[in-house]
Amino acid sequence: MSATTVLPKEAKLNQHTPPTQGEESEEISLYETRRRIYYRAVQGLYNNWRVALVWITQILYFGLPWLAWEGRQSILFDLGARKFYLFDWVFWPQDFIWLAALLIISALGLFLFTAIAGRLWCGYACPQTVYTEILVWIERLFEGDHKRQQKLTDQPWNGEKILRRGGKQLAWILFSFWNGFTLVAYFTPATVLWQELITLSFGPWETFWILFYALATWGFAGIMRDQVCKYMCPYSRFQSAMFDMDTLIITYDGKRGEPRNARRKGEAQAQGDCVDCGICVAVCPTGIDIRNGLQYMCIGCAACIDACDQVMDKVGSPRGLIRYSTQNAIEGIYPDSEIKRHIFRPRILFYIAVFTAILIAVGYTMAMRVPLLVDVLRDRNSLSREAPSGEIENLYRLQIINMDAKAHRFEVRAKGIPNLKVTRGQLTDIPALGTETVVVTLEAPRLSISRPSTPIQFEVVAQDAPGLLRETKSSFIK
Repeated sequence: MSATTVLPKEAKLNQHTPPTQGEESEEISLYETRRRIYYRAVQGLYNNWRVALVWITQILYFGLPWLAWEGRQSILFDLGARKFYLFDWVFWPQDFIWLAALLIISALGLFLFTAIAGRLWCGYACPQTVYTEILVWIERLFEGDHKRQQKLTDQPWNGEKILRRGGKQLAWILFSFWNGFTLVAYFTPATVLWQELITLSFGPWETFWILFYALATWGFAGIMRDQVCKYMCPYSRFQSAMFDMDTLIITYDGKRGEPRNARRKGEAQAQGDCVDCGICVAVCPTGIDIRNGLQYMCIGCAACIDACDQVMDKVGSPRGLIRYSTQNAIEGIYPDSEIKRHIFRPRILFYIAVFTAILIAVGYTMAMRVPLLVDVLRDRNSLSREAPSGEIENLYRLQIINMDAKAHRFEVRAKGIPNLKVTRGQLTDIPALGTETVVVTLEAPRLSISRPSTPIQFEVVAQDAPGLLRETKSSFIK
């Protein structure tokens, strides 16, 4: 399809009307050229929350790989050893179900908070938002506020522009590289990765992922910014399906604000409260006008609320012309004082019930999790034989996996046949996160066995931790 089309100058709004003979036509593009957004900084309650979450998330993200925990890294995805360390817990491939549970909890949490208060995740904690905030802060450090940035863009290249733009790009690249380094430090121990950095001895996959995530940080948060939220993020497209008329969203009170007029503090108010200053647009990182209603480009950062409240203070009008509210409240279905009562509606109660039930189930199963696996392998070369004592003897191979972060001495027991006893392989020492294959011999009196194959049960228990016990079934051959 062509990127341009020809329309009559007088019929731009009716693209189905063909140009007639003699009409002047012009060529217009079907694609919009990106307009860089120079948005101004704002102070206020919601900005403080956003800055606080930037600090909290980044302190955790950059700090956890360096936090030692019982002689190892506190959080480590050891793909080579197929283990995931999370403080006191060690997860193995057999624990993959916990990853599924985590994804389900995350999805339900997203649905719940979106249904309650819109795009809270996007506005306050999304990595795209967080890294954009950081890179914009660096940009303002080198280039000044939004007006100075625009002036710098318009001026020809000179020494000052090269120095400011070059310094900004260098700082962006350094931060992006450290961001990529930190991501890989969750998969390769941070201390090892640091030594590899000093000696420039990164492995090929480490090099790839550090550079890949660094490029993504620099490109998405530094260059593309609002384009990611508008066109690349799928969440912005389907978010409206999770909203309803009682969802808290950032709204402009048109009944109070219209018709707009410019005035100063103390002047008589002849029209609406909106002074049409445009500051709500100037502070928006995606460049939208919230006065036009709910738009998919709105990331819910609430910068427009902080900015509008400051203007209302200056002109002596009540705050809240732009505020968190619901469509029903804005349309007068119920007053703002009843918004909280409508939060816990049937849909939200259903989400909370499912979310709570899954959390309880996951918490219970995690608490009852036994970090021990036992597999029984029969010795096919000698299924059954008669011992010198005249009793029947069976040989087994027990593969015991100590999934705990501590070493244990394990005792092997067997039951299911009267006077069944373990004559070999009763005790074994297994190091932390170790695996041992133990040869176990069972003996039972001939008179106690009435069938060719009798079901039995092995018990493997840690002597220093009786709760660390695993039972597994097998059979005893006559």
